Amino acid sequence: MRLLVSGVILSFGLSSLVLPESSLAQAQSSASETQINAMVEALRQAAPPKSGSKDDGYYSEWRVKPETLKGWSKNCLKKEVTPAQFDSDAGLAREVVSCITRRELSKQLAASGNNETAAVRGVACWWMTGNYTGCNSGFTADYVKKVAGYYQKPGSKPSSGTAKPVTSPSPKS
Repeated sequence: MRLLVSGVILSFGLSSLVLPESSLAQAQSSASETQINAMVEALRQAAPPKSGSKDDGYYSEWRVKPETLKGWSKNCLKKEVTPAQFDSDAGLAREVVSCITRRELSKQLAASGNNETAAVRGVACWWMTGNYTGCNSGFTADYVKKVAGYYQKPGSKPSSGTAKPVTSPSPKS
């Protein structure tokens, strides 16, 4: 009896040390800081130019809508950021965009079996439409190609006018 109880305890103890399959896949598919920084920069470079109107409805170099910013900043910073704050503080904007990009790129790497090209294309499509797929024609296809091109550009680094890449912990969502 004592041997049976010891075996059950040992089995239970060892099984708690092993990562569940989904956690293991997620750990293997986490985006690296290099991938995140390249994606953040590609999204910035591919963003549509500012319209010239102060109130065009999009903010920062990434051209983010206020309603999107509200959820992202709450998720990443645990507080809401105003569009004006986001627009005027490149470091803050990069921090929020990096946080969201980390989450989305990691999801897409896991979903694609670590296919980096497919993951980048999925994130670019999601960035523009809110969906990971369906950007096969028209403006959205052109945008996805543009992001993928910037992402793959060797030595692509944040411009000197923007803040340093962020290495904050990934969000819990």
